[in-house]
Amino acid sequence: MLFVYANCLKKRMMLNNNSKKTYFLFFFLILSCSAYGQNKASGKIVDEKNGKELNKVDIFINDDKTPALTTLSGSFTVQSDSIIRQLKFSRKSYTTETLDITPETAENIFVQLSQAKVSTIQEVVIQSGKPKYKNKKENPAYAIMQKVWAQKRNNGLEKFDTYSYKEYEKTQFDLNNLDSTFMKKKIFNKLDFIFDYADSTASGRLGLPIFINEAVYENYGKNKPDKDKKRTMVAQKTSGFQDNQVITVSAKNLYREINIYDNTLNYFDIGFQSPVGTDGFATYDYSLVDTISIRGEQAFQIRYQPKRKDVLAFQGNLYIDTDTYAVLGATLKSTQKINVNFVNSVYTQVEYDNPDETTFLPKKLVTEFEMSPFSKKKGSKSIIAKRSVDYSNYEFNKPIDPQLFKRKEEEYDDKFTDKDEAYWTKARPDTLSKAEQGVYSMLDQLQQTPKFNRIVKLVETLGSRYYNAFKGVDIGPIFSIYGRNEVEGDRIRLGARSYFGLNDPWRVQFYTAYGFKDQQVKYGVDARFMFNRLNRFMIGAGTSRDIVQLGGALTSGDGVTSPSSSTSTFFARGENISLSSVNQTNVFAAIEPWKNIQFRVDGVMQSIKSAIPEKFNLMYYKDGRLRKTVNDSHVTISVIARPGARFSQTGIDRYQARNLAPTIVLRYTRGIEGLFNADFNYDKLQFMFYKPFLIGTLGKTIVNFEAGKNFNTVPLALQNIIPANLSYGLVPNTFAQLNYYEFVADTYTTLHLEHHFNGKILSYIPLIKKLKFREVAFIRGAYGTLSDASKAINVEGIKYSAPSDHIYYEYGFGIENIGIGNLRLFRVDFNWRGNYLDRPDVSKFGIKAGMQVEF
Repeated sequence: MLFVYANCLKKRMMLNNNSKKTYFLFFFLILSCSAYGQNKASGKIVDEKNGKELNKVDIFINDDKTPALTTLSGSFTVQSDSIIRQLKFSRKSYTTETLDITPETAENIFVQLSQAKVSTIQEVVIQSGKPKYKNKKENPAYAIMQKVWAQKRNNGLEKFDTYSYKEYEKTQFDLNNLDSTFMKKKIFNKLDFIFDYADSTASGRLGLPIFINEAVYENYGKNKPDKDKKRTMVAQKTSGFQDNQVITVSAKNLYREINIYDNTLNYFDIGFQSPVGTDGFATYDYSLVDTISIRGEQAFQIRYQPKRKDVLAFQGNLYIDTDTYAVLGATLKSTQKINVNFVNSVYTQVEYDNPDETTFLPKKLVTEFEMSPFSKKKGSKSIIAKRSVDYSNYEFNKPIDPQLFKRKEEEYDDKFTDKDEAYWTKARPDTLSKAEQGVYSMLDQLQQTPKFNRIVKLVETLGSRYYNAFKGVDIGPIFSIYGRNEVEGDRIRLGARSYFGLNDPWRVQFYTAYGFKDQQVKYGVDARFMFNRLNRFMIGAGTSRDIVQLGGALTSGDGVTSPSSSTSTFFARGENISLSSVNQTNVFAAIEPWKNIQFRVDGVMQSIKSAIPEKFNLMYYKDGRLRKTVNDSHVTISVIARPGARFSQTGIDRYQARNLAPTIVLRYTRGIEGLFNADFNYDKLQFMFYKPFLIGTLGKTIVNFEAGKNFNTVPLALQNIIPANLSYGLVPNTFAQLNYYEFVADTYTTLHLEHHFNGKILSYIPLIKKLKFREVAFIRGAYGTLSDASKAINVEGIKYSAPSDHIYYEYGFGIENIGIGNLRLFRVDFNWRGNYLDRPDVSKFGIKAGMQVEF
């Protein structure tokens, strides 16, 4: 630039020969330009063998021991306060080059670096087939993997005081393996235009993109003085479903973030053995295939495959840096015998940058699932669900305003969707294919088609359990219309709710029910309003009059319109006569000052009496008088934490996606005597913890722990009932072999442990392993105490007791994943009662069965 400026200045001087000052300035600039050229050098660095530009090259000036620059691309420019006489270029896996620099050679320097010979691993032998070794130490791949394990790396974001980076995410669903027969089916009548957007796949069959979501996020984090992080959505574009966050978030929640260095990789909340895990040799066979160049770096290519094909494991290639033994990239492909519901195959590709000897930074992550509800056969009709994430623009140790970490925006906002096409063209790391571009037009056209909208409405009805009768009104829940119990006989329940969209800030709902045996009308109605989507501040009120099974859960809420399954059981052991008639009015306020941490206050006024007084006695003594109705007014303060939970939208009702996030509840209840004619003062404290845990590749353990205490004497209607399940169905966190009200406690603790082995045991048994059943083991326990005063207050108090002599326990096993093809939704449990066997009318053994939608 100085040279250009000097030339321009020279022309000006020719126009003014009388300006001595101008001549002096001209010669001064010429001399300055010459001197400056010796203090600055620029050029390009390439690989000598393939001519590709190289980055991450350290450039040393003269005799300096510290590099003046580490390049980010193939081009470089260095500058020094002193005259540059020599440049040295150094890069791992390449020989070092040194060049002498003069003013004449300081520009357009062309540097060719040659790859250094690999000598760290002794006697490396490249194998073309599957080699056989007497022991793993003879395998050269084992020596390489030992180096990888010895230098196991952590995510580099943990080492910086602050960090930020950009994230581009694309989630896409494609219909796969289409053919002419499929496209001519009647269901596509008047919808056949969608196949104009289909394109050929690698298999030669047609694939049709049916859903695309693109999103851009900005990520910020800090590690000092305290840890915090923020992931902010900047833009989002969804094909045809801008308002349907259930579809968008459900698609994204199929995926989990993975770290290839972990021993266990989480897919669908199921543990797969990582090929880079320290115990990988117990699962995989490794073989060294070749040494290749990955993004300009020399890498060992190691092929791996599972020792047994019917385990949850992968096959593919690892690319290990020959100098630092860092993982540059990896491919992970499931075996053909993958035993995961609805999933035919899994494919993942990861790429990492390695800034130093101990850390890595994610560069790219691609995960692809082939899913089918019916068949695992190759070539069957399926859906390809693909998610790709590109990480870029890393910046470290730059000041970040603490206010940035405070919640200021809604998770889903209209402004995220108002970006134009010019923005997306710049934001995408790669351009969309023709088929991907067409899906936006196709979905817009589909939404104008009545037949398509009818199909969507059917799917939404089955998923939400409500039928949209007309704008703003839903009828349902449709699965609670009919029920039966001892008090009401046949029972009909009809309900409705207001519904304008997924992000409604308010909701009104009601139901009415009628029992043909007791000929009584029941009802419930409530209304809720949310003032702020960010902190989810809301208020609500409701009232109901109904027949209820109390004690169905220990840590239960105070809602008034949720249907009770325990009062509508078709098949059960014994008669359920332990039903109560409850009139209840509830008001509440809730707020979420921190993400996924809710504070809630409920005020409840209720009256409770037996629904069958001649068979089930709830009578008690109060001030020497016999009473049959309990009048209760109480205030409940709850703290509900769900760290790591994900929700599908920000409206008054949210759908929580399944993942390994825990649920923690701490609840205090204060009964207030005299308030609205209430009979008792009392204090109750309750705690609940629920969480699934991945236990390596051994499966998943689900833990549910509850504890509570009544600090005062209260009648049976207000006591803690250890929850029983008399039905033949599966009801979580209940005791299968208990009777209703068999155990009552002032103070209680319960623990439910359930482990899902994911077929690890049954896969060893011939013939049975072909059925792809999975085994479940469980144990449940309860301990509690009941004071003499609490027994004495009830008319039949002597019959009630707590599991105080011993911990009551049940145990058993189950078989899940029962079904055909990819549709394996049934589970059967075999339950044994462990103790308290001398009680009358106990059930020592029972079988429960039901459906569960699990991967």
